[in-house]
Amino acid sequence: MKTAAVFLIDGFEETEALTTVDILRRGGVVVTTASLMPRQEVISKNKIHVKADSMFESVKDEKFDMLVLPGGTLEIKEHEGLQELLKKYHAEGKLIAAICAAPAALGKAGILAGKTAVCYPGLEKYLTGAKIGKNIVETDGNITTAKGPAITPFFALKLLEILEGKAMSDEVAEGFLIPLIK
Repeated sequence: MKTAAVFLIDGFEETEALTTVDILRRGGVVVTTASLMPRQEVISKNKIHVKADSMFESVKDEKFDMLVLPGGTLEIKEHEGLQELLKKYHAEGKLIAAICAAPAALGKAGILAGKTAVCYPGLEKYLTGAKIGKNIVETDGNITTAKGPAITPFFALKLLEILEGKAMSDEVAEGFLIPLIK
C-alpha cells in the first residue's frame, strides 16, 4: 500500500486539502494529514476547523511515498521543519506535490531548479528556478504542481495515477464523475 502525507497549516485551502485526501483514499492510498501548527486542529482559509491525524513532529521521520502540500496561504513556505523535509525527500528522489500557493514552498526549498512547475496565477515569482508550465497540472520528474482550487480533482487524480496507476485513477475518476483527461 502506498502512503502520502498531506500537510495542513492555518489558512489552507480546504478544497485542495480535503478533496485530495478523499480521492487518494478512494484509490487505496493510506493518507496521513499532519498539522504544521502547534495544535492538532487547523483552521482553513474559510474558517473550517479540521483535526489533523497527526502533528508534524510525530510524522517527520516516517517514510511516506509522497508529500502533498495544499495551498491557500504562502505561510506554508515558512515552516522550517517542512523545508528540511522537502529538501530531504527531493535529494532522495521521492515524490512531492503542491498546488496553488504551496509550490512557493518548493521554490523556497530550492528544489524547482530546471523543473517545469505551475502555481496559482500571480505567484510565479515564488517558483525560484522553475520553468513556468502551461498545463493545469505539471509533473516533472518527482515533482507535481497544479494551479488552484478548481483544478484539485485533476491534481489528486494525477497523484493517484503516480502512486497506484492509471487504471485506479480512471476508476476513481469515473466513480467521482470527473471527466477523464486523455
